[in-house]
Amino acid sequence: MNPAVPPARLPRSSTGVYLRLAAAALLAAGSHGTISAGEASWSRLAPLPDPLGVASPFAGVSGGALLVAGGANFPDKMPWEGGEKVWHDRVWVLEQAGATWKEAGALPRPLAYGVAVTLKNKLFCLGGSDATRHHSSVFALEWKNGKLTAISQAPLPLPLAQAAGAVDDQDTVYLACGSSAPGEQQASNRVFCLRSGDPSPAWQELPPLPAEPRILPVAAAAGRSFYLFGGTALESSQGKIARRPLRDAWRYTPTDGWKRLADLPKPCVAAPSPAPVVRKGNHDGVLLLAGDDGSLADFQPVEQHPGFPDTVLWYDFTADHWEASGKVQAPRATVPCVKWGQSFIIPSGEVRPGVRSPEVWALRDPSPPEAVPEEPPGLPKP
Repeated sequence: MNPAVPPARLPRSSTGVYLRLAAAALLAAGSHGTISAGEASWSRLAPLPDPLGVASPFAGVSGGALLVAGGANFPDKMPWEGGEKVWHDRVWVLEQAGATWKEAGALPRPLAYGVAVTLKNKLFCLGGSDATRHHSSVFALEWKNGKLTAISQAPLPLPLAQAAGAVDDQDTVYLACGSSAPGEQQASNRVFCLRSGDPSPAWQELPPLPAEPRILPVAAAAGRSFYLFGGTALESSQGKIARRPLRDAWRYTPTDGWKRLADLPKPCVAAPSPAPVVRKGNHDGVLLLAGDDGSLADFQPVEQHPGFPDTVLWYDFTADHWEASGKVQAPRATVPCVKWGQSFIIPSGEVRPGVRSPEVWALRDPSPPEAVPEEPPGLPKP
């Protein structure tokens, strides 16, 4: 096992019956509040206007506002009743943390399961899928003077969805793994980067992850390091493609390439990503906020699935060590994580297989105050 090399310093900048259930969720989410558990302080923001919520939207910050775009859900029937998944194109904006969401516009097409990163005051939407295919398109959403603009960017080298990505402190965008076609027949271990400071930024292929191809891993970045955790392998079993959750962890740097880190205590699939990079005491590290560990993959009856586990895992960069670190107030999977001031926002996402939530949660950064920027206006204080 190779010990992790800590980054020089944490950078300063770096979620019928069904309608009745959804209405109840909206009422439950309507009151803002703060819940503290150990070092974690959770606040509930206004719910998304979509009463069912969506899985795997794009989310990021532009013009000081929070943007959530696209995503997918089952508006008519649940999947175990033969319901069809529907992809969405609406873009929602939350200009202050204490406000309510407004419709800002639409994506170029219905889209979900791509990678979202905030870069240069824009939300970059990388790849993703719709009802028929995966996409290689990349565009940036900019919210300025009350208007949303979509700006085309250099496309990915191939269509890609269910991947993971993050931005390092040199504004280099990393994108890893995922799948290039619908149906979850084959996963990838290919890795790409885009150096946004180059005169003509273009995607470059890096050495592949030296491990099993996977979908739905979790990414993070700190300093010049890119981290990749878990995900799920796809393998043939009795004539069908089955998922096998993973618990390996990896770090890539331009100077040293890939290094294997200590394995996670348990598998982690589709946790909020990019994962929060925070400081605890004198050490920097990553928080994996629940996600799916695969322990209930065969739970029956599926409509009574109790939801994803709520354990938070903390990875210490310096010690190359994992430990449990509290609980997630509202466990979610297939959902982005967005840094907004002193908080990490988890907008919507899956509560359990097939079921989404419109709730939007904020985790206050436990880092010392001098290590994080100011809070967006209106966020409830702990």
